[in-house]
Amino acid sequence: MQALLDHFVARQHEVLALTCALVETESPSGDKDGSSAVVSLLSSAASSIPSVNSVERISSENFGEHLRIRAFAENDNQRGIMILGHTDTVHSRGTIKERPWRTEGSRVFGPGVFDMKANCAIALESLRACEGVGLRPRSPITILLTCDEETGSQSGRPLVEAEAAKARAVLVLEPPAADGSVKTARKGTGMFTLQVEGRAAHAGLEPEKGVSAVLELARQTIRLHEFNDPDNGTTVTVNVVSGGSHSNVIPAEARAEVDMRFSSADAGALVERNIRMLQPFDARARVTVTGGINRPPLERTRNVEALYAHARTLATLLDFDLGEARVGGASDGNFVAALGVPVLDGLGVPGDGAHAVHEHIICDHIPLRGALLAGLIATL
Repeated sequence: MQALLDHFVARQHEVLALTCALVETESPSGDKDGSSAVVSLLSSAASSIPSVNSVERISSENFGEHLRIRAFAENDNQRGIMILGHTDTVHSRGTIKERPWRTEGSRVFGPGVFDMKANCAIALESLRACEGVGLRPRSPITILLTCDEETGSQSGRPLVEAEAAKARAVLVLEPPAADGSVKTARKGTGMFTLQVEGRAAHAGLEPEKGVSAVLELARQTIRLHEFNDPDNGTTVTVNVVSGGSHSNVIPAEARAEVDMRFSSADAGALVERNIRMLQPFDARARVTVTGGINRPPLERTRNVEALYAHARTLATLLDFDLGEARVGGASDGNFVAALGVPVLDGLGVPGDGAHAVHEHIICDHIPLRGALLAGLIATL
């Protein structure tokens, strides 16, 4: 582990140089040119690593390109280790001009640097690190970087699930929790839309002939709030609402977007069923529910616990304590967990400000996190 740490200390400048190039090559979700440009940078970097057996660019019609890299894969029939991440960001094109790459002490700022372009660079360097210290992973390594994670992984999910099904363990390079802890549990997510149809009428002359879609939606909002069960980790939140046409017209339509989070598959199925069974308070109104569960939960199973314990042991050899956290946000690691494959999430470089204007990493932690990742792929 000390040799791996020394490798990353010696190569930190090169890791940061690739990270800077990735950050300055903007790749918001759905920007196909930006996605392809970032994949070109990573493909070029991967091709210079001797242990890399193949670099495959996988086209996604609406988002750009996914990237799959196989290394140490002489025996490709063996179940391997998968490193999972994504190249897309939430930052629109042009953000880099407003918030350019900059360094303040040990903090490095830039749109997408924390979530998660620095971690894409570290994934590649972990392969080089194993080579550099003479370690050969016992299993083939697959690095999968998708291009649509930030928008729900519509095209990435089948790819993630197919690769994870062939893996013994999956290491997810999402950012860690605020204190640097890895994530051993994530809530599942559901996204729903409520569409309410009422009946328009003049609000002053004959309001009794109208059916207010806004009133119906307000009542449904209260009902949805009653599905919350914070003690069991279930939340249902109406986040975006719209409705009506003019101030003197009884609103004939209203719409709401609903976010659901849940800690167990059973809890998610129960709340999803309750949402789909919503009935109007006013029998003259019509309520339509679309959407559903988008990501299953990442539950802390015995296999996840064992994988975390192994990572924590390696961290002690680097003289730091690796904590664990349960979080409400979801990632592509949730898809892996639903397959029953051991998964450890939040292995990225510590920092702060994911999706925010102050997004940054702590570059002093690059050697520690890089050595930990390399140690994991070498010993699992």
